[in-house]
Amino acid sequence: MPNKNRVVVGMSGGVDSTATAWLLKEAGYDVIGVTMKLWEDDDPDYVEKEGGCCSLSSINDARRVCDKIGIPFYVINFKDIFREKVIDYFIDEYQHGRTPNPCIACNKFVKFDALIKKAHELDAYYVATGHYAKIEQLPDTGRYVIRLSEEKRKDQTYVLCNLTQDQLQHILMPLGDFDSKEKVREIAARFDPHVGGKSDSQEICFIPDDDHSRFLTEHIGDQITPGDFVDPKGEKLGRHKGIVHYTIGQRKGLGLSLGRPGYVTKIETDTNRVVVGGAEDVFSDTLYANDLNFMPFETLTEPMRVMAKIRYAAPPAEATISPAGEDHVKVVFDKPQRAITPGQAVAFYVGDMLIGGATIL
Repeated sequence: MPNKNRVVVGMSGGVDSTATAWLLKEAGYDVIGVTMKLWEDDDPDYVEKEGGCCSLSSINDARRVCDKIGIPFYVINFKDIFREKVIDYFIDEYQHGRTPNPCIACNKFVKFDALIKKAHELDAYYVATGHYAKIEQLPDTGRYVIRLSEEKRKDQTYVLCNLTQDQLQHILMPLGDFDSKEKVREIAARFDPHVGGKSDSQEICFIPDDDHSRFLTEHIGDQITPGDFVDPKGEKLGRHKGIVHYTIGQRKGLGLSLGRPGYVTKIETDTNRVVVGGAEDVFSDTLYANDLNFMPFETLTEPMRVMAKIRYAAPPAEATISPAGEDHVKVVFDKPQRAITPGQAVAFYVGDMLIGGATIL
């Protein structure tokens, strides 16, 4: 059994992981700082210019704050599993007309699977990250659930909706109890004013310029095939650059002259067509999802009222979830939702409790 007083903290060189490491050391834990080397761009100068969690400057920041806090620091190579579980998945999903959330895949397979295994090799029972969320063990069942962060503006529970019971029992997230990001910055600034003043990362770490089309073109450009834009009746409207460049609800960058705003409403991988309709065509009140993960219970056996969130920035909406076959759920919203997007996660809440999530089909 690994040491329950030892914790590996995922260090990005940023505000939140720095504060997390200090808080756990102050709480009496034996803390080890680890930066996960996840990817390496072909152009190191580009990475340094654009930033990103794997840049040399970020690693040096993490090393410096660990030294000031007084904890050991390691850089560990996770590039192979990151490429397989996150980058290859990201590319494959776009090729199949879906819009993936790579951060959710990274959390499940890398940060809270591969890192937990590495922590056990270091005789550490726990891993910790700077996520804004709270983990709680229910007293009546012993199962683990996730609750909203006290800092609602920074809450990150949505990207944690696929974490399993085996993973949750080995995770610590001390920042969930803070009601303001400013207090967390103050902690980080004690050790390094530069780190304490860093801005929050908004982009996917392996696409630091946030240009998905550029990334996909560079990696699979020879596999991208142009096709037809069509209206909901199948009438041709023009030509598109390849389905990987589009997502449900997209309006900008279509290059169509319709005399009215046009929105992507469907991506057909079998015909290589992108369907474009009006604003009203982007709304729907029903979705189906699979890859179910529930936290307070094993499986959903009857209809249940929840608040459902269909993307990171979307507000939760009232809905009823019902079993729809093995590992499938039907979600019916009280009011139609805009741009329900295959490949994205849908997260389910009851009150301030994240009860689980699934992948939109």
